[in-house]
Amino acid sequence: MSLDPRMRRALREAGVSEETLREAADAAAADAERTADELESFFDDRETVYSDMDLTHSADEYPEHTVEYADLFTHSEDVRGWLRFDSWGAYVEGGRVLSDEVVELTLGPTIHDRVRFATAREEL
Repeated sequence: MSLDPRMRRALREAGVSEETLREAADAAAADAERTADELESFFDDRETVYSDMDLTHSADEYPEHTVEYADLFTHSEDVRGWLRFDSWGAYVEGGRVLSDEVVELTLGPTIHDRVRFATAREEL
C-alpha cells in the first residue's frame, strides 16, 4: 500500500507499528495481484464481451467487443495494463471483479472512464 510519508508518520504516532504497516502493504499488493489475475482470466476465457461504454461509432446501448487480450500487471496495490480489442485498445488504470459475469475497469486515454464488461448484454 502506498502511504505517503505524512500518513505513515501519523499512523506510527497513532500506535501502528512499522511491521503492521508493512503487513498491510503486502496484503494490499497480494490482493491487487489476485484481482489482476482474475481480470485477465475473465477476458482470456471469452472472445466476445459487452460493455456499457459510450462509443460514438456504435448505436448499441451495450456494444459488443472482440477481445484479443488483456495484459495486466500490478504496481503496489494498483492494477494497470492494456486491454486489446480487434481494432483498438485501451490503457487500464484499475479494475475490480463484480461477479463471474461482470468486471469493471478504469480505462485511461482516450476513454477516461470506468467501464463495465459482461459476458452477455443482459448482465449489464
